[in-house]
Amino acid sequence: MDLDLYKGQILEFAGSIPRVGRLDAPDASADAHSRLCGSWITIDIKLDGNVIADYAHEPKACAIGQASASVVARTVVGLTVDEVNDGAEIMSAILKEKTPPPSGPWSILEPFLPVADFRSRHNSAFLPFEALQRAIAELGLSRDESTPATISTEPVART
Repeated sequence: MDLDLYKGQILEFAGSIPRVGRLDAPDASADAHSRLCGSWITIDIKLDGNVIADYAHEPKACAIGQASASVVARTVVGLTVDEVNDGAEIMSAILKEKTPPPSGPWSILEPFLPVADFRSRHNSAFLPFEALQRAIAELGLSRDESTPATISTEPVART
């Protein structure tokens, strides 16, 4: 494994995770789990209309998963459901195609560009977005439930 993944902003994010815990009365809760590495996250959200008014999570993940959870926790409060879905699409494009994030709230995802080269880390990086999409779907607010951003959960084939 390339140790360059575990330097700089990734480690800073992983070492400083805000909003850890559970909300008292969330509008929705969801879990996501990576079978490949054993990482998991539980999230709670409260909405005000279609805006994320509050967010909390319990991440139990590797450094990449913790960094992603940290970024999501720093970013989602105050965003609309569509902006959260945009974040999932942006992270998916970073991981699948190494597409740099656009300016705006999700530009914070730029440190994840090197993760694209390590498919075995994709699921961990996407966990908080997967949980958010599940919570949003639970509320019936998905933009287009037929085509959510996803990352394959299948194990990586070894050659």
